[in-house]
Amino acid sequence: MKRREFLTLSLASATLLVSGCGDSSSSGNSMVSSSSSNSSSSNNSSSSSSPNFSSRLAIPPLLEGESISGVLHFDLSIQEGKRSFFEGTSTNTFGVNGSFLGPTLKMKNGDAVSINYTNNLNEPTTMHGHGMHLPAVMDGGVHQVIQAGETWSAQYTVKQKACTNWYHPHLMGKTAEHVYKGIAGLMILEDEESVNLDIPKTYGVDDIPLVLQDRFFDADMELDYSPNTMQIMRGYIGDTFLTNGVVNAFVDVQAKEIRFRILNGSNSTVYNLGFKDGRSFKQIATDNSFLESPVDLNRVTLSPGERAEIVVDMSNLENETIYLKDFFQGKDFLKINVKALEIAQTKTPESLASLKKYTIADALNSRRFTLSGSMRSFYINGVSMDKSVINEKIPVNQVEVWEVKNQMGVNHNFHIHATHFLLIERNGKTSNVADNEKGYKDTVYIPPNESVKIMVKMSDYTDKSNPYMYHCHFLEHEDAGMMGQFTVI
Repeated sequence: MKRREFLTLSLASATLLVSGCGDSSSSGNSMVSSSSSNSSSSNNSSSSSSPNFSSRLAIPPLLEGESISGVLHFDLSIQEGKRSFFEGTSTNTFGVNGSFLGPTLKMKNGDAVSINYTNNLNEPTTMHGHGMHLPAVMDGGVHQVIQAGETWSAQYTVKQKACTNWYHPHLMGKTAEHVYKGIAGLMILEDEESVNLDIPKTYGVDDIPLVLQDRFFDADMELDYSPNTMQIMRGYIGDTFLTNGVVNAFVDVQAKEIRFRILNGSNSTVYNLGFKDGRSFKQIATDNSFLESPVDLNRVTLSPGERAEIVVDMSNLENETIYLKDFFQGKDFLKINVKALEIAQTKTPESLASLKKYTIADALNSRRFTLSGSMRSFYINGVSMDKSVINEKIPVNQVEVWEVKNQMGVNHNFHIHATHFLLIERNGKTSNVADNEKGYKDTVYIPPNESVKIMVKMSDYTDKSNPYMYHCHFLEHEDAGMMGQFTVI
């Protein structure tokens, strides 16, 4: 539960936040050693409160759309609800087709889709397809507002590789609150490569979605979204973990390879994920694609909005229990009970996908973006988000190198709408890019006073009037102005 703390942000502490002397966060390399100073407990330690993991993990319903005249229709209701997060309590929430979070939408490359969002709230919202490659008017950003009682449809043809994306609100100044209350859901995209791989793919059985979040609850067990200035700066990091909207969740799996599609769905928390016993796993996919080959890890770091697909071999763990843990906070997300095998084994291959990659020589332009701020205001290149201003104009099909530098002493990341990019440098060196960051991405973690270079190409869609967004995906930072707009011409 949230402890009320009355904090005064002095000039000295504000200077620390901006200058970078106040945070010793680890590098953005997604492979973090088990001796990381951010880990508050060892591989074999228990959560400090030793919770009883007695609530079954909720698996979001899978919607594959209704085909009408060759178009897959997905009908989604954005609505108020009530959810019992703790025994004997009822919490007011938002959700999609339910009380908290929403269904998983499944589609494949080449599908024509219409995702029909009806706003049954008493206030406006928007719905953004995070990671989706689509026209600007279908992006669901700050300009595609859905008024209370109205329906808005995102209509487009899927044109991208297999990946795990998600949908969430993107209302100007209200994104953080709406996500916090429960509006979000996953999108699974398949293609010819993915359906032919010998990997776990039975949804909810050996292919399990995990939306990881954290929340504060007040004394009445209501969701407490009331960040103070320090929490807006450093992150509104809740003290209660949710996995698919469940507190202290457990899941029963079979003794075989298990695939977890992991979304960091938090507002502003960076998770360093692994298994409590230190066992290794294979990362097979990043935000927007499979990796070309699996990467062996025992930790993966995800900032808000980032996704990772991992496969862990549990074939020799029948009747045993393991825990998925965040090593930064030293707490467990999920208890995993391994049961007898009932379906066919899989064997993840050494070759997963072929990715088209560009080189520096292919780039025709470069751009620089600096992330800065103070107190409750945040900036990209010295300016805060203005809906009436187009900050950049990007030529279609032009390969560019974007350098993004975090000039602050707090964590940030960088998300670009409607495209994927390749991470090519961290802090000026290609060698700082970890193997598990070498798939297509749409969001990249940038720790304090660090920088990245990414290879970007906007393709297929042009629109001189309707913009896309780029922004920090720490939602309090985004709402406080760390966002810009670009058109593709």
